[in-house]
Amino acid sequence: MNKITVLCIALLLFSCTKRSIKENSKKDKLVFTELATVWDEAMPLGNGMVGNLIWQKNGKLRFSLDRADLWDLRPMESIDFDKWKFRDVYEYWKADNYLKIQETFDHPYGKLPAPSKIPAGALEFEIEALGKVKEVSLDIETATCMVEWECGAQLTTFVHAEKPVGWYKFENLPEAVTVSLISPAYNRENEETGITQSKNALNTLGYEQGEIIETKNSLTYSQKGWDDFAYQISTRWEAGNNSLSGCWSVSSEKKDWELTPKAIDVVQDEIKTGYQKSMSSHLTWWSNYWAQSSITIPDSILQKQYYMEMYKFGSAARADAPPISLQAVWTADHGKLPPWKGDFHHDLNTQLSYWPSYAGNYLNLEEGFINWLWKYRDNFKQYTKDYFEVEGLNVPGVSTLEGKAMGGWIQYALGQGASAWLAHHFYLHWQFSQDREFLEKKAYPWLKDVAVFLDEISVIGPDGKRKLKISSSPEIYNNSREAWFAETTNFDLALIRWNLEKTAELATELGLNNEAEKWTKKLEEWPELAIHSETGFMFAPGFPYNESHRHFSHLLAFHPLGIVDFSKGESDKIIIENTLKNLEANGSSRWTGYSFSWQGNLYARAFDGEKAVEVLKTFAKCYCLKNSFHVNRNQCKDGQTGTTYRPFTLEGNFAFASAIQEMLIQSHTGVVKVFPAIPASWKDVAFENLRTYGAFLVTAEMKNRRVNKIVVSSERGGKFILENPFGSGDFICSKKVESKDNLIVVDLMKDEVITLNAN
Repeated sequence: MNKITVLCIALLLFSCTKRSIKENSKKDKLVFTELATVWDEAMPLGNGMVGNLIWQKNGKLRFSLDRADLWDLRPMESIDFDKWKFRDVYEYWKADNYLKIQETFDHPYGKLPAPSKIPAGALEFEIEALGKVKEVSLDIETATCMVEWECGAQLTTFVHAEKPVGWYKFENLPEAVTVSLISPAYNRENEETGITQSKNALNTLGYEQGEIIETKNSLTYSQKGWDDFAYQISTRWEAGNNSLSGCWSVSSEKKDWELTPKAIDVVQDEIKTGYQKSMSSHLTWWSNYWAQSSITIPDSILQKQYYMEMYKFGSAARADAPPISLQAVWTADHGKLPPWKGDFHHDLNTQLSYWPSYAGNYLNLEEGFINWLWKYRDNFKQYTKDYFEVEGLNVPGVSTLEGKAMGGWIQYALGQGASAWLAHHFYLHWQFSQDREFLEKKAYPWLKDVAVFLDEISVIGPDGKRKLKISSSPEIYNNSREAWFAETTNFDLALIRWNLEKTAELATELGLNNEAEKWTKKLEEWPELAIHSETGFMFAPGFPYNESHRHFSHLLAFHPLGIVDFSKGESDKIIIENTLKNLEANGSSRWTGYSFSWQGNLYARAFDGEKAVEVLKTFAKCYCLKNSFHVNRNQCKDGQTGTTYRPFTLEGNFAFASAIQEMLIQSHTGVVKVFPAIPASWKDVAFENLRTYGAFLVTAEMKNRRVNKIVVSSERGGKFILENPFGSGDFICSKKVESKDNLIVVDLMKDEVITLNAN
C-alpha cells in the first residue's frame, strides 16, 4: 500500500472556513408590492403542527389557519377487508372484470368527502382604512412576514417555531383595526370559485356549523367534526395607541389522543408571555435551524429557490408533529376539500418530501416521519394480515393521519411496494446518524418485517424465480387494468432486491449472521432487473419505457436506491446513460413539476451538472407559484407539459432541494464526493455542514474551480473516505491520512475535526 503522510495545519482554519461561507450565504426575502389575492400564492408560515397563509380576500387581510392533525377520520365505507382481499383483486384482474375493483376502491375515494384532511378557519382584519399596500415581505431567516402600507402602518406576524401559536402586531395605525374569525363552510354553500382538483365542498362532510364566542378582545370558535373529534381556534388581542397586538392558536382533541390544552388556554398563557419574549425564543430556534447547514452557489435563481425550500421544510417538519402531507400545514382555503384530500401518499410524495433532511443535516426534523411510521407499525401489520393475508409489514400507499387505508387507485393506494420504499428512510436515518440503538430497535426490525411480507406475498414463477402474482409501477397506465403487470415491475423488483440486500447488511452489522445468510439466499431467488440494451430501465419485462410518464418509478434502482450506480462499473454506467437519454427522448409532455426536480437528482447522481441546472431552473420558473409553492403543471404555458391546472403539493419543492445537495456532495457509495456535479460555469462554490453516510459533517470551499479547503467533523467516529478533490495537487491536513487510488482515508475519533487544505 502506498502511504503518504501529509503536513498539519492549525484547526483555526475550521473557524475561518465557517465564517467565510456564512458571509457569502444569502437567503433572499420574498418581496411583493401587494398582498396575494388567492390562497395558494399567500405568504406561508408554519412550525410543523400549525400554519398560516397570509393574503387578501375581498379587501380584507386574511390569515388562513391550519393544524396538521385536523382530520375527518371516518373509515372509507367501501374498504372492508373482511370482504375484500388482495386475492380477490387478482381474481377479478385475471378474469378481465376490473371495473368491479374500480367501483369498490377508487370511485368512493373520488365521490365520498371523507376521510380527509380538513381546514381550520381564518382570521380577517379590516384594512380598508389603511389604504394601499407598499410592500409585503417574508423574511425566511427569521420566519416572519411583514406588511407595510403607504400610510406608514405596519404588520409583523409569525408562527412560533416551537409552540402552536401565531402572533400579529400592527403598528402606526391611522385608526383601529377590527378582527373577525371566519369558520369554514361546513354547513353553508361554498362561496369560492376557480380551478381546484377537489370535487367535494366542505359542507358535504355533514357537520353542524361550529359556534363563535366573542368578547371585547377575543374570539373563540369551537367545531365538532366526525365522531368524537373536535377542534378550536382562539385569538386574543390588546389595543394600544395606534397599535394592535395579539396571538392565535388552533387545538384539536379526540377521545383516544393525548390530551393537550385547548386553544383558548394556549392563547391566554401566550398573552402573559408577551410578544417580545415569544419573538425572542422563536428567533433563537430559526437561528439554530439555519446554522445546521448552508450553501453558496453562483446562480441566484437556484440559490433563492433552495433556501425557500429549506425554509418550507423548517416550517413543515418537526419530530413531534405528523409527517409532511401533500400540503402540510397549508391546507387549501377555498371552501372545498384539499387536493387529493390532503392525505399521505406513500407512492412518492412522503418519500420525496424528506430527501433533503439527510445531506441537509436535518435528521432532527426527519424523525417526525420515522416516529409516525413506527407509531402505527402495529396498524400496518394488521392491515398486511387482513388484506394480503400474510405476515410481515406493508403500509397503505394512500393513508389517513392514523395510517388507515383510504382507497383510490389501488395499484398504488394498496400497492405492494410502499413499505419497502419507506424502509429506505429507516436505512438512510441509520446511515446518516450511525445511531446503533436506532439500528437495533427500529431500522432492522422495520426492514426485516418488510422482507417477511415480500417473501410471503411472492410466488415461484415458471422460470423457477420468485415473482409477484401481479405488480404495478406508479403511475403508469393510471388506474386501468393494464396498470397491473403479470411480471414483476422494475419498481417493485428494485424495492424487493434493495430491501433483501439491506436487511442482510443490517443483520450482519448487528452480528446476526444466520439471519443475514437467510436474507442473502432469499435475494438470490429473485430475477435481475428488466434492462433494454438501448433504452435502459424498462417498466417491466417486455414493456420498455416508450412514452412520457410523470413518475420515474421504473428507475428507482438508480435513484434513490443506488442498486445500479456509476461506481459499480462500465455496464451500470451504460444502463444509466441509456435510461437518461431515453427519458429525454420521450419528452416531458405528461410530466408534472416533481418530475423535473426528480430529474435534477438523476442528473446530479450521474455527475451531469449542466443538465441538472437546466431542469432545476425549469422547475423553479415554470412549476412554482410566486410564493415558491410547487404546482403540478406548467405555469409558463410553453408546451413542456399538456395542462396548466394548479393543485399545490410539496414533494416537488423538497426534491428540488435534494437535487442541489446531490450536486454539492454525495456519499451513498460510502465514498464522499464533494462538488460531484458542478457545471463548468460555477467557479466559486461552497457549503457548510452537509451530512454524509457515517455521520460526518463536511464543509468545503471551491475558488475559481479549485477546491482549496475541506473541514470534516465526525459525530460518531469511524473511517472517513474521500474521493480526492485536489486533483494532482498536494494538500495538507491536520491529521495523518492514507492516500491511494484517488482516495483519501482517515480514521476519526468521536467529535474529532480535521481540515484538509490545498497546498
